[in-house]
Amino acid sequence: MLDKAQNLQDELIRLRRDIHAHPELGFREFRTSALVADTLQELGISVQTGVGRTGVVGTLGSGSGPTIAIRADMDALPILEKTNTPYASENSGVMHACGHDSHTAILLGAAHLLQQSLAAEPWQGNVRLIFQPSEETFDENGISGATAMIKDGALAGVDAVIALHVASHRPAGEIAFYDGYALANVDSFEAWVMGDGGHGAYPHRGSDPLYMLSAILPLLYGIPSRRIDPLRPCVLSLGEIRGGAAPNVIPNEVYIQGTIRSHDPNVRTQLWAEVENAFKLAQSMGGHSKVLIHKGYPALFNDGQVNGWMRQVAGDLVGETAVINEEFGMGAEDFAYMTQQAKGAMFMLGAAIDDGIIRNHHTDIFDIDEQVLPVGAAILAETARRFVTGNLP
Repeated sequence: MLDKAQNLQDELIRLRRDIHAHPELGFREFRTSALVADTLQELGISVQTGVGRTGVVGTLGSGSGPTIAIRADMDALPILEKTNTPYASENSGVMHACGHDSHTAILLGAAHLLQQSLAAEPWQGNVRLIFQPSEETFDENGISGATAMIKDGALAGVDAVIALHVASHRPAGEIAFYDGYALANVDSFEAWVMGDGGHGAYPHRGSDPLYMLSAILPLLYGIPSRRIDPLRPCVLSLGEIRGGAAPNVIPNEVYIQGTIRSHDPNVRTQLWAEVENAFKLAQSMGGHSKVLIHKGYPALFNDGQVNGWMRQVAGDLVGETAVINEEFGMGAEDFAYMTQQAKGAMFMLGAAIDDGIIRNHHTDIFDIDEQVLPVGAAILAETARRFVTGNLP
């Protein structure tokens, strides 16, 4: 399978660069969806469009037997690209800065490999190819691409679902797995601390929300280290504090927002309560507060059996020395919604360009080593092939 994937390398790079040059934001992936649908149809694969608005589903197989789904996301980010590559974004202010262009190209490569396999050896099962919109963000109604596709039946009847994510910070070709919670619940909060405000020369005549916040901040930052079980990962980070407009005017309100992340569902709910409690200190200082918790993606749970399948395939195709077991971190993925519907797992595919430049995800210089595209396609396709032919433990 890896040899066949390597033969597709030029085509996978062409597809990835085409998608990279024409990035589209969540639920606006019209050109990308059309490219995906056209490519699948050219391969003779049954295609359904408009799933989850701009999502595409391809299906291979007999229609009976077990079904495995492979998912790739298609959306880009609102970032002005500064890579200066020949395939840099042609849509100003929009960029594939997280690798979703690579994921889409890889899954199209897997589709090609699976269609070849099906022609040579008919299956007693099905492979569903899920090209998902809007992984990066919710819409105004709190719907992400995964939840939109689930609502439209993309996972109906699916027994297992798999995916990968390129990792620009990992050595190219390194393949990372982790059983259990591998990525975080991601929530955010907004808060307002309110007082009387007043003249900077007479602070004693009113209540100062900036002063109140100065006492609240240590409480917030102390939550992970002093309120949460140290064996349960979590993080609280502040991203914005805004208040006041003049040096001699005490404002009557200060705004603050931040992110809270965790793995354990119980820790997640505890974090919400701890943040709300921290802001209640304003009441004892002569002011008051308001807190809004915005619930985001759940933690990604990797099923041990599904991970085992892909880990075995990766070892067989590229060698055990390339396979590592390591937590992914406190980032988030809406693929987590899919693994709540069917047992599933995601692995990380190292894709760093070996030139000493750090190209972090969600930055304007993000890029990957395209030589890993066939590796990703081969692992996904071979895992699915073994699943539908009954050759997995």
